[in-house]
Amino acid sequence: MADTQHTLSPDTSLNEKWQERFAFFERYGGPQSPHYQAAFKALPGKKRRLIAMNVIAFFFGLIYLFVLGMWRKNLSLIGIGLAIGLVLGLIEVAFDLTLPRGVDFGINGGIAAMYGMSTNYGYYLTRVKGSKSWNPFEGMRWF
Repeated sequence: MADTQHTLSPDTSLNEKWQERFAFFERYGGPQSPHYQAAFKALPGKKRRLIAMNVIAFFFGLIYLFVLGMWRKNLSLIGIGLAIGLVLGLIEVAFDLTLPRGVDFGINGGIAAMYGMSTNYGYYLTRVKGSKSWNPFEGMRWF
């Protein structure tokens, strides 16, 4: 009987890091999968960072997601960032205060982390599964 398990054939247009990430997602599923969680915990620290965080997206997400063709997810993240900024601006005006720079720095870091943590699996869904979702957190596990 032939093995019917689907395996991802290497996409030579992707660099080695993307191939490794995609192979991991193909084999163990997405972040919500129990198989993913067990396999992820078994990885050494450097491999965990490779799978879970995209450093380029953390620093340059606004541009990088457009480059990857994930414009829907990028526009959603931009909208989230603008909404957060609007709410904070309204709070500052309503209470006649200026939020400390640390709060601004923390919020910007949080938005950057959203980009960094959602890009790898989002790109896998877009490139391999053909996802056209606007949800930048599609298939992600938060707790």
